[in-house]
Amino acid sequence: MAGLAPSCRRGLLAGCAALALLATSARAQSGFEVQGWPAHQAAPAIAGLDAGDKPVALASLKGQALLINFWASWCEPCREEMPSLSQLAKSHAGTLRVLAVNFKESAATAQRFKESTGLDIPVLRDPDGALARAWGIRVFPSTVLVDAKGRVHSVVRGALDWNGDAAARLITPLLPSAPADAAPKPAPLRQP
Repeated sequence: MAGLAPSCRRGLLAGCAALALLATSARAQSGFEVQGWPAHQAAPAIAGLDAGDKPVALASLKGQALLINFWASWCEPCREEMPSLSQLAKSHAGTLRVLAVNFKESAATAQRFKESTGLDIPVLRDPDGALARAWGIRVFPSTVLVDAKGRVHSVVRGALDWNGDAAARLITPLLPSAPADAAPKPAPLRQP
C-alpha cells in the first residue's frame, strides 16, 4: 500500500471495512441454529416469573403463538437482537406474543435495561437459572418457539434478525390458522 496514492489507500481501506461489515452481518445472521423440540418431551409448565415473582404458566398463554427469549444484559448478541424482537411483537400483535426472560440478574438490573433501551415487550425473570435449565437453554440468546395450541416446536440458539426471511419461515407455522379475533385471548401479563 506504500506505493498507492492516499485516495487509493482510503478507498481500499473503505472497501475492506465494507467487506468486514458484510461478513459480520452475515455471521450475525448465520450465527444461530434451530433445534427441534423432542417429540415426547413435555414443555416446562412455567415460562418465567412476572414482576411480582409469580410464575407465568405456559398454559395461560395459549391462543397466540409464543416466542420465549432467554437473555441477559451482559450478552451483546442478546442486546443486539432485542429491537428486532420488539418489532416482531408489534408487527404480529394479536397472533404472536414475545416474552423476554432475563437470566439470573436482579429485578433492578432487568428493569434498568428495559427502561434504558425502551424495550416494550414483557420482561419475565429467571432469577436462579432453573427455568433456563428446564427449557434446555445453555446458549444466550436462545428463543423457544411455541405454537398457538401451546406445543413447543423448536429452540433457536443464538441471535437472529426476527424480521428477516429466516425468522418468517420459523414463525409462520406457529401462527393460529383462525383469524386473530376468533382465537382465545391470553390474559395480559402484569408489568411494572
